[in-house]
Amino acid sequence: MPQTPLLVGCASGFSGDRSDGAAAVVRTLAARGGGTLIFETLAERTLALAQLARNANPDAGYEPLLDDLVAPVLADCLRHGIRIVSNFGAANPRGAARRIAELARQAGLRPPRIAVVHGDALDGQAQRALLRSRLGAALDGVEVVSANAYLGATEIAQALQAGADVVVAGRVADPSLTLGPALAHFGWRLDDWPRLGRATIAGHLLECGLQVTGGYFCVPGLKEVPDVHRAGFPIAEIDADGGFSVFKADGTGGAVNARTVKEQLLYEVHDPARYYTPDVVADLSQARVEELGGDRVAVHGVTGHARPDELKVNVCYQGGWLAEAEISYAGVQAEARARLAADIVRRRIGADLKLRADLIGALSILGDDDGRMLAGLPDSGRRDVRLRLAAEHPDRAQAERVLREVTALYTCGPAGGGGVRTALRPRLYMMSCTIERAAVESGWTFLE
Repeated sequence: MPQTPLLVGCASGFSGDRSDGAAAVVRTLAARGGGTLIFETLAERTLALAQLARNANPDAGYEPLLDDLVAPVLADCLRHGIRIVSNFGAANPRGAARRIAELARQAGLRPPRIAVVHGDALDGQAQRALLRSRLGAALDGVEVVSANAYLGATEIAQALQAGADVVVAGRVADPSLTLGPALAHFGWRLDDWPRLGRATIAGHLLECGLQVTGGYFCVPGLKEVPDVHRAGFPIAEIDADGGFSVFKADGTGGAVNARTVKEQLLYEVHDPARYYTPDVVADLSQARVEELGGDRVAVHGVTGHARPDELKVNVCYQGGWLAEAEISYAGVQAEARARLAADIVRRRIGADLKLRADLIGALSILGDDDGRMLAGLPDSGRRDVRLRLAAEHPDRAQAERVLREVTALYTCGPAGGGGVRTALRPRLYMMSCTIERAAVESGWTFLE
């Protein structure tokens, strides 16, 4: 078993994240002898949006910012032997792989060996029948957009061991992007649960990018973070036993300390003793965080248990249309006028549409969809309020009524409204279940 530690750096925490952070991560990895660069770009509904994009254009359906993420660092990664692993394939991993090959060609680079992971999309008739057996009547009358299983690290590891420079996946579990390179580097058994558990938690700390280096942690006056405007993306150093420390890219702002790491350790964790992934049930209930200085933190005490027998599946489906419209009121009785505007639209729309009203600047985050909270709270006298009205309906024409009614407030009153903005977009909903591993035919192939 190799004893040389593995460095894994993350340069994206979601689709739409900053695309200029990878260069500093790559420079840091190169200065330390290489490693793996990961991009995490999928949220729960991102894949459904990607599938809609692919339905409209068979060549689309992968991460829209792929060029911005990969092109600036591809040459340095190939030069320094830094592997790239990502789920930015979304609904079209092979399309993303072809695009990366084209980026290399345009830059005059050697053709990278690009591996494509497949099997997460549950398109087969037998798979859809199995989903129906699990979800039952919930699928009745539903127009499914996408159904994807969360794959693990095995295919990533196999592709890297076979010599891949780049591994492109669709829906894999976020921590598996880190565990896969660790499996390939150290040659761990797939049932070495303690090591897999530790490396999985290293991946969990990396997966949201700047959250662990101070970005999402930062609260002015309470949790200050230096130079948060240029916070660096995180890097994990993993040893042969799965133990790890986390630090940030050299020459960047932000912070890695016990508090930033503890917040991310518990992020989206329901039970610290049972953090389920496709690869292992990680156990961080006895985790200890040690500040090593220099924006580096080690995590001890993590272990793991046997992986789940089944894989999680997200099924996204069409949910009609969401209409949103906003209008501003300022000055004397601003909030009162905004409240009246909401009441006018609600009365004109009638009971066919459930209308949500938010007073941005007075009450918006805590408002509820039937308006009872708004009606039950007194006017606060705010003099600068933006009214947001939203409704959803299966029929596009019905949803559009909200947009027309808010636009009409310009002259139909109350007085002084302005700055109307409207938007109409299709709505997606999601349901989840688990299915047998044997029903998911996963694997990988080289692009060529």
